[in-house]
Amino acid sequence: MADKHVSSLGVVSRKYLLCLFSFILALFLLSWFLVLRSTGRPNSIDHSLLTKPFHSIINNGSSPSWDQYNVELPLGNREGEGEDEETPREKVAVKEVKCNTHNENSKEPLKVYMYDLPPEFHFGLLGWTPQGDSVWPDLRTKIPAYPGGLNLQHSIEYWLTLDLLASETPGFPRAGGAIRVRNSSEADVIFVPFFSSLSYNRYSKVNPHQKKSKNKLLQEKLVKFVTSQREWKRSRGRDHVILAHHPNSMLNARMKLWPAMFILADFGRYPPSIANVEKDVIAPYKHVIRSYVDDLSNFDSRPILLYFQGAIYRKDVRALPL
Repeated sequence: MADKHVSSLGVVSRKYLLCLFSFILALFLLSWFLVLRSTGRPNSIDHSLLTKPFHSIINNGSSPSWDQYNVELPLGNREGEGEDEETPREKVAVKEVKCNTHNENSKEPLKVYMYDLPPEFHFGLLGWTPQGDSVWPDLRTKIPAYPGGLNLQHSIEYWLTLDLLASETPGFPRAGGAIRVRNSSEADVIFVPFFSSLSYNRYSKVNPHQKKSKNKLLQEKLVKFVTSQREWKRSRGRDHVILAHHPNSMLNARMKLWPAMFILADFGRYPPSIANVEKDVIAPYKHVIRSYVDDLSNFDSRPILLYFQGAIYRKDVRALPL
């Protein structure tokens, strides 16, 4: 009788352990699934700055590659914003249509609104001192010189800013692809004239009497300025153009200003959630090699075509020999 009782207890214990093991296994699988879902999206970016990516201005949001980030915030008046800063969805839709209709075949120049940033963000980095109340140099008198050497590789910030200033200077030679407008509501894009590459090249080191480098301080001030502007709040930065041509420039500010369109040299040091082909522009380096003396050859007289066969990521794959 005792042996039968002990046998029944053993059967009950095995069933109990089996049920307990199954329950713990189910909890483990459920918790693992929730952990994977919670880590599937990058959380180092400030998503509160954006309603949807800038590429929606170009292709009406048809690209699926950005949908994986599932960024969709309510559009309208936020806490701390005044009534004049509230932007109805209809106004954003008009802005999207306006930018979408401006294409490369349009004869109208691109209308650009440029922030009047203090000189410390642009020409002041070149040693230029403003005269009077203007924060910009008078191109009719003297143009601040840009440093030579390897600095010229990332000088696109300098040339684009000069081109916009030249659009307001009668008789000044320029390409004419874009003009500066003073009313941001008339603009196709908003330009942020921060010489970020020059700031990194010259002011990224921390001096002994400093806690932060001048480059980092300028980035912090830039984020504070830009995100407080009505133009940024109106579009959450999607129509802003920011220069970060040097791969190490804007290392801090890019995490806050990522909804904007970046002008880059490549995507090598950016995660795809911050910079990608959907919204950003890759601008070529300015070459620093001297041209041939008295070279009169043209396109038709050059029979050999050279091209780059590599990757869009920095230092990932070298060009293959021809």
